Amino acid sequence: MSARPSASRRTVLRGAALTPAVGLGLAACSPGGGAGSSRATPTAPVDLGAEGEVAQGGAHLDQEHNVVVSRTGDGSLKAYSTICTHGGCPINALEGTTLICPCHGSKFDATTGEVLQRPATAPLTELPVRVENGRVVAGPRA
Repeated sequence: MSARPSASRRTVLRGAALTPAVGLGLAACSPGGGAGSSRATPTAPVDLGAEGEVAQGGAHLDQEHNVVVSRTGDGSLKAYSTICTHGGCPINALEGTTLICPCHGSKFDATTGEVLQRPATAPLTELPVRVENGRVVAGPRA
């Protein structure tokens, strides 16, 4: 019985090039896959803290619920999902009112949801937001 020769580096690389991308784990960068498997919008009301914690012209990032809440110049509240619209990754950084996605560097305005830096091209999903008993609540009503 003869020993089988081991595969050469070229043979392995050629086989990898012909393998579908999903087999290589690249699905993690697609919406709904891998790191982006978090929900884009809350399915229940989310308490984001005391109303006074969000300064006029400022923003507060709630990483646990993937929501950012901001107070516009006129004092009204806005809330957005912090799931990046490019790769579906949860955004974990807020600098001033700029949200920064850790996966591919997209940046969003926390007061408008608009894209400030690509690769994302679609704005963040706006969420209903209200004040109940002095608390900021985002998402659908209970």
